[in-house]
Amino acid sequence: MSGIRLTLRSPLAGRVDLRAAFAASWTAATPAELARREVWSARSGTVPLGELFAIDGTPDGSATLAGDLTLAERVGAGLAEGFVRVDGNVGDRAGADLSGGRLEIGGNAGDSTAEGMAGGLVVVRGNTGDRAGAAAPGRKRGMTGGELVILGNAGDETGALMRRGLVAVGGTTGCCTLLSTIAGTVVACGAVGAEAALWNKRGSLICLGSVDPSATYRYACVIQPVYLRLLFRRLRDVHGLPVTAAHIDGRYRRYSGDFSETGKGEILAWSPA
Repeated sequence: MSGIRLTLRSPLAGRVDLRAAFAASWTAATPAELARREVWSARSGTVPLGELFAIDGTPDGSATLAGDLTLAERVGAGLAEGFVRVDGNVGDRAGADLSGGRLEIGGNAGDSTAEGMAGGLVVVRGNTGDRAGAAAPGRKRGMTGGELVILGNAGDETGALMRRGLVAVGGTTGCCTLLSTIAGTVVACGAVGAEAALWNKRGSLICLGSVDPSATYRYACVIQPVYLRLLFRRLRDVHGLPVTAAHIDGRYRRYSGDFSETGKGEILAWSPA
């Protein structure tokens, strides 16, 4: 068998913080070395990773976690190398402060997925909670680079306080998407909630579904950006987002704003006609 596989020994009885599992250099670590890494458990304090997971396989720069990790927080947080895949659901703050590597979640993720992300790639094949790609509580910066791809729906304040990077959502997003963003891009294939891109400075919100720009945005023009064709083809072909030829070749209504801030941001809304 290639790669390292971590299989949950028994259902988690309380919250577990898994940041320490992959935050430091790990791609050449043997199963025995990974098993000795200590993680934090709400029930027991610090425990060796091997007490929670049966770990086997051969190091090749990849790791797969199997089992219900709904109570596991900060899965892939601090990841800087390699490829980590989760076959199922994970808890809050997955991929927090990720700076490289790739994290793929096969199910749903909790709140604050990829908060403070600086590089690399996080793929969620289900839904996320609130504040995906946003800043951690008390911090002024959300994502500063990298890509967060969510194939399902995202909650409120997706991409809040982004500085750069890309969040692509295959379904809907909640209210205050791209809230107070300095820069960066959010693509929403489904409907976008109320107060979209509120207090946005230079960020871009690209909407394939319905969106209702606030009064602080002004209609500018209809455009066909070439860069969107390249972006949409990659999101469709590489990640499987529901992007059609009509989206790729379509026209977009451009709204400039938020004029309560610098007015240098934008909302691009696909026009089916």
